[in-house]
Amino acid sequence: MAETITPRVLDTQQPEQPQFQQTLKVVIVGAGNRSLTYASYGLAHPEELQVVAVVDPDELRCHRLADLHGVAPNRCYASLDALLEDGRIADAAINGTMDALHVPTSLPLLEAGYDILLEKPIGISKEEILVLLDAARRHDRKVMICHVLRYAPYYREIRKRIAEGVIDDIVNIQTGEHVSYHHMSAAFVRGKWGSKEQGGSSMLMAKCCHDMDLITWLKSGIPPIRVTSSGGLSFFRSDRAPAGSGTRCLADCPIEAECDYSARKHYIEQARWGTYVWRSIEHLGSEPTTEQKLESLRTDNPYGRCVWRSDNDAVDHQCVVIEFADGSTATHTLIGNTSKPCRTLHIIGTKGEISGVMEDGYFTIRHPDVRAGHEYTEEQVHLNVSMDMHGGGDLRLVEDFIRYCRGEAASLSTTSIGDSIYGHLLGFGADKAMEEGVWVTLERLES
Repeated sequence: MAETITPRVLDTQQPEQPQFQQTLKVVIVGAGNRSLTYASYGLAHPEELQVVAVVDPDELRCHRLADLHGVAPNRCYASLDALLEDGRIADAAINGTMDALHVPTSLPLLEAGYDILLEKPIGISKEEILVLLDAARRHDRKVMICHVLRYAPYYREIRKRIAEGVIDDIVNIQTGEHVSYHHMSAAFVRGKWGSKEQGGSSMLMAKCCHDMDLITWLKSGIPPIRVTSSGGLSFFRSDRAPAGSGTRCLADCPIEAECDYSARKHYIEQARWGTYVWRSIEHLGSEPTTEQKLESLRTDNPYGRCVWRSDNDAVDHQCVVIEFADGSTATHTLIGNTSKPCRTLHIIGTKGEISGVMEDGYFTIRHPDVRAGHEYTEEQVHLNVSMDMHGGGDLRLVEDFIRYCRGEAASLSTTSIGDSIYGHLLGFGADKAMEEGVWVTLERLES
């Protein structure tokens, strides 16, 4: 029998407002969706963050972000080299380029004296992320990684409870990421992360380096020592295509009307993933007509392709098993094509356990209860936070980056490049283990 303790509701809607010494001036490198989100902090708090330059080879995207933040036309750059020719014009850079460009663009920024807020993953190989770590140390610059889930109130409160010893030492962590059918088909089948060659990263590193980072963060500095993994691509393959299906939903598919992956249903009727899907017709204006959208899906828009007949090679399921230096273990399961998207978590300690689903907005703490007629006590911790922008973490991360750059007290969530390396080594090691069917021993980093 469980004894239920009255749930506590924590108000996490508004982060504490820091007193900044001066406005942090930043340049945006890569004017895509993630950069737009992080830069939006400056629109709400212009006294804390100011965008002073934008770098992107796409003139439309470059000027769109620049106009939004009042950036002068002469501070819109088509290349990083052009920016650097003008000398150091800001305190820091927000690097939102694609995965394969993260390290090549960050190295010259570090050399030029910029601190960096870098979108995850850090890089696309173990070797290059270690090169970036060395460069950050050599140039004495701050590099903070956009592992925004550390800043989501759900995970931040769990990490706080663990630091307080509420379940004592962690013995096992079980995490899972359920990627919805519409997200999977948009980003990891039809989209730019559908193949490692195009996107630069594996499915695990593109989607779950957040989770690998959370696992190492929850273990509070105890390094992982080895990892193994298995998985593969089971569903989105040509041999699984329904009988009679075509190659493009709106061009030659007679079963489109009853298909769960119809491009018309996902991108027109439900208007999902527009920042990805309409990238190829941005030149038509900020609001293309429905007919223009339909025509693009009929012809050359990659999001109009049949999900079973695309050029994708990303796995749609993968399991990871991890061992830490103290003998504890962890597992992570990536599942694509689920009905409901969610992240699950179950942490077992020597004196209790914590479990929950982030999207539910609460987690449960249990402790053994050996009183007669009892088995355990249970407390639910509810978090009053909206579930947009990675559980409310995106803008809290930017706030902490400003603190970090100013040398102010860092929060429990602060994600320096050194803190983030182990999570990436786990991901790269897991992919290698899956390919070769082995356990992979992980490097121990110097502090």
